[in-house]
Amino acid sequence: MQAAWDALERNDFRFAERAAREALAKAPGDAEALYLLGSTLLFEGRFAEARGPLEAAAATLTRRAVHYRLGHCLLALGELAAAEQALRRETKAHPEFADAHNTLGVALVNQARQEEAAAEFRATLAIAPQHVEANNNLGNVLAALGRSEEALPYLERAVQTSPELADAHLNLGLALKALRRYDEAIGAFSRAVTLAPDMNYALSSLVWCELLVHRWDELGPHAAALREQVRADKAAVTPFTLVAVSDSPAELRRCAERHMRETLPAASAPGVPRRAAPARRITLAYLSADFHEHATAHLATHLFELHDRARFQTIGISYGPDDASAARRRLTQAFDRFIDVQQLSDVAVARMLRELEVDIAIDLKGHTRDARLGILAERPAPVQVTYLGYPGTLGVPFIDYVIADAIVVPPGEEGFFSEQVVRMPHSYQVNDATRKIAERAPSREQAGLPHDAFVFCSFNNSFKLTPAFFAIWMRLLQAVPGSVLWLLDDNPSARRNLQQHARARGVDPARLVFAGRAPHAEHLARQRLADLFLDNLPYNAHTTASDALWAGLPVVTCRGSTFAGRVAASLLGAIGLPDLVTENLPQYEALALRLAQDRAALEGYRRRLATNRLSQPLFDTDLFRRHIEAAYLQMWQLQQRGERPRAFDVPPA
Repeated sequence: MQAAWDALERNDFRFAERAAREALAKAPGDAEALYLLGSTLLFEGRFAEARGPLEAAAATLTRRAVHYRLGHCLLALGELAAAEQALRRETKAHPEFADAHNTLGVALVNQARQEEAAAEFRATLAIAPQHVEANNNLGNVLAALGRSEEALPYLERAVQTSPELADAHLNLGLALKALRRYDEAIGAFSRAVTLAPDMNYALSSLVWCELLVHRWDELGPHAAALREQVRADKAAVTPFTLVAVSDSPAELRRCAERHMRETLPAASAPGVPRRAAPARRITLAYLSADFHEHATAHLATHLFELHDRARFQTIGISYGPDDASAARRRLTQAFDRFIDVQQLSDVAVARMLRELEVDIAIDLKGHTRDARLGILAERPAPVQVTYLGYPGTLGVPFIDYVIADAIVVPPGEEGFFSEQVVRMPHSYQVNDATRKIAERAPSREQAGLPHDAFVFCSFNNSFKLTPAFFAIWMRLLQAVPGSVLWLLDDNPSARRNLQQHARARGVDPARLVFAGRAPHAEHLARQRLADLFLDNLPYNAHTTASDALWAGLPVVTCRGSTFAGRVAASLLGAIGLPDLVTENLPQYEALALRLAQDRAALEGYRRRLATNRLSQPLFDTDLFRRHIEAAYLQMWQLQQRGERPRAFDVPPA
């Protein structure tokens, strides 16, 4: 038998398996032979076959690693509770067994029991401080708990101990990114991509940081490689990153579907659909991590307040932070019930939604930061909808509808969505007509702007700014003497790189003016200091565009080929200014230049905007409320009749 164990150590699986089976043919209950066979099958990745022999061996053998290998096998089979039980038996019998503690930690992570997992990883490191996997795992868990600074030493030790471990470099990069140390994160991601070019999420993490700091020399080839990864299905890619570099809705759907296969287990079977009694109100549950000072709150709070309580009961399900802001306080009062579920697992939240008899669940996050699509993967509501947070398909079977409009998803493009497309009659984007604009705005001098020069601006987040549009903006500055470009000051590296890009294009970097972040009402007020908002592609201004329009600032956009690239066109159409939408880059540049050189034409747009702001549909929250309620009613009526979800257009009220 020793020769067979030696063969197993040499990865000679064929010899080890044959020896084990020969021994079992002579003595079917031989525990050592069962253990050898189970171990051999485990090492070969034949987990279902390995389970029986390992369970039989573990029933009688007390030697080290028997329950460890059984737990490893059960973990691979997705039987987390059974794996945990086996691994706890191992760590109790052999508390000095570092690998058993580490694998137990993995089993706990897979059950979303992060604090318990961290304790097991720490136990591993108390035994073996250089244990690469435990350092990597503990760093990962701490980062997931929002403790990225605490995670760094463990992740750094992992890459120092095993510099060829691509996964550790990726995790180190993710922690550095969370700390906004983007240049260092790029170094870690670059090493991960070098070691494992097609590792899940490595290249998309690198591209995201390059977008954030405008490292455009590297961005072009990396973005092209990322899109090829998606087309060839080589690796999982973060959908939100791809939206910022791809103009292909087909790529976006493919990306979303692969991402969800990687990050969510198979969805549970849907529950039995319920039919509401005639007098019963329809219960809506809105799910989000953004029920605080956030763009989603700025857009949607008044909708929540206005819902017709005679026909709808509303519940806010919050799994994000309570920032104690005025926005948070208002949101807690905007719903009939507001429930903080941060500390509950996805399964527990889904159970709660069933107990609350939610009829329509509306996810407001999609594939954005802190999303928890695992809740709706449990199918807690008969009708499930994605709306507002993510401009595209989620690529999952458990979301029935996406709320859109005829501009962001034109007829004929339904095939790019796994959901049924419901089109609103004007813009899909809700807006809060009660948003406050600060009464006092700074002067141009106080904002660092020239007193009498033309001010172009773009307050989009830095990841949306692309080289093609920046080149246009620099040509506009050169064509309009004294003009400046007013941008959001997102991070020091981005500011420094943009200044270098301007200099390389023959523009004095001093003509780029950077605005720090400000409270929302003050940010709206200061936009009145600008003359023209310049949009970009492939990811348009969304809330930033509606902010500018609400403040009275005209927006020039270019219509793209994806949902994310058509939002500004949708907004301008709904406020009666479709002539500010261009169809290609030459048109875009020409229109921006004409308005900068023709003050009378620009003032005409300002006057139209001032008139349309309160007369056109875009900022009529109650009109939007009637339309979205009509959509919910039709979804519910289809469900009550036992019909499958189907696409439809909401007629204008």
